[in-house]
Amino acid sequence: MKDHLTYLKLSAVTVIWGGTFVAGRYLAAGVDPLLAASVRFLLASLALLGFLAVARIPLARPSPRQLLHLAALGFFGIFFYNLCFFYGLHYINASRASLIVALNPAVIGLVAWLLFKERVNAPGILLCLGGAGLVIVSRNPMLLQGGAHAWQGDVLIFGCVVGWGVYSLFSRSLNKSLGPLQTVTWSILLGTLMLTVASVLTGAFTVRGLAAIQPVQWLSLIYLGVLGSALAYIGYYDGIRRIGAARSGAFIALNPLTAVISGALLLDERLTPAMYAGAALILLGIYLCNKPLATVRA
Repeated sequence: MKDHLTYLKLSAVTVIWGGTFVAGRYLAAGVDPLLAASVRFLLASLALLGFLAVARIPLARPSPRQLLHLAALGFFGIFFYNLCFFYGLHYINASRASLIVALNPAVIGLVAWLLFKERVNAPGILLCLGGAGLVIVSRNPMLLQGGAHAWQGDVLIFGCVVGWGVYSLFSRSLNKSLGPLQTVTWSILLGTLMLTVASVLTGAFTVRGLAAIQPVQWLSLIYLGVLGSALAYIGYYDGIRRIGAARSGAFIALNPLTAVISGALLLDERLTPAMYAGAALILLGIYLCNKPLATVRA
């Protein structure tokens, strides 16, 4: 029963993350990428600290070793990921980028098997990848076309996969000692500090830039920060703590599906038969990745 609740939580996380693609579209025009990333995680930091204050949960005081570990998570999962993502999109379109990001379940599953001996269902992961690819390609059949420097964008976006893999796989000890809430809070606080410093040094974080953000863009940033970062990251880390990184990572394959469903509901985008077929492959892949439950080491 506990695993079923975890599955529901991880599914809800992917629904939230699917909505971030829609929210991100309102920011694409007119808001500097580094400024948007900094404000997003500043809002996430405020939301997490506010929750801790309301719930009267003291912020943990990690040991120097734990703090270094948390800083590494913040660097790879927040700072490095966002730099690779935003600068990668200068060279390739979002659909091509999402196809590369869809490699996450395979990378997480492979490394989890090699380093932590977690059970990996290879057919399930392949179905997740195939389904995600089908959804993305059917959404934009021209996504494989790119300019002369598209390879630079591909390398940068694959950096997102590496960054998220580190953020997913190397939180195990902190999740056990500090818990998901404290681990996410500290990693986001430290990653936000890195992002904000970089934004200030590059001239992206300015009063004029903040004043130029429109009300609908602020709503998007609040969604991205409070729901897409603070709440979703806690849910994802709690899933890793309960069922392991490989099984939790398989749910990331739902992101392209929830993104196109959000686009259909909010942006009047059309759903195609290929998308339905991709959805079926993704769901079957996730089922296989989490079956049989009794043999999983988490």
